[in-house]
Amino acid sequence: MITYEYPLGERIRTLLRLEDLFEKVVHFARAEGAYEHHTALLALFEILDVASRADLKVDLVQELERQRQILLGYRDNPQISEEALSGALYEIEHASTALLSMAGRIGQYLRESEWLMAIRSRTAIPGGVCEFDLPSYHFWLNHDVQHRRHDIESWLAPMLPIRAGLTIVLRLLRESGRGENQLARNGSYQVMMAGRAAQLVRVRLARDVGAVPEISANKYAFNIRFVAPDVISRPRQAQADIPFELTFCSL
Repeated sequence: MITYEYPLGERIRTLLRLEDLFEKVVHFARAEGAYEHHTALLALFEILDVASRADLKVDLVQELERQRQILLGYRDNPQISEEALSGALYEIEHASTALLSMAGRIGQYLRESEWLMAIRSRTAIPGGVCEFDLPSYHFWLNHDVQHRRHDIESWLAPMLPIRAGLTIVLRLLRESGRGENQLARNGSYQVMMAGRAAQLVRVRLARDVGAVPEISANKYAFNIRFVAPDVISRPRQAQADIPFELTFCSL
């Protein structure tokens, strides 16, 4: 199955983008090649851009506190595992404490590095980080693997509380919904929102369906148009009936 997620608000859109970028940094930092570490650094710069919202840290702390209060309401509930509840509360409290301990603007320590900002400015130019443009960066890319990996991890580490916080929020959000089997007649599906509160929509398709969902939504209606992907010509709407799983998620 392939899962497609569609955020219904800018806050969740930002968290999903950051989740994807953090995963890329971690993945490519674990590799050994200079090209992979270059890609990890590019993703780190993108995190810096996306996380520049001044209220991101505050939003995460407030949402974690709201979820903590909800979980506290399940204390002494015989249907809830006390061990699991205590573990979830500890995880939230630990993430909140780490976020509150972050001082200043997110990633400010990176902005204060002239060397990193020089690389960042050159990455906006096609082919702008060739060895003749940035010889010091070329020197760094030719350092041993452990040296490069240590540097990337040290640049990433101060922003890990953001990753921990958004991971908890997105996990709770995804777990809040219950999937329902639906059928898109002739590749098209629409449902009226009718006051339904949702922050994230998840669409799951079998890998062999051969179509991808194009999703649009507003406060009145939610629409999916399934199209057959084509890397050469313009995608066309699927004409067959397409079964899929639809989940509305909301905290």
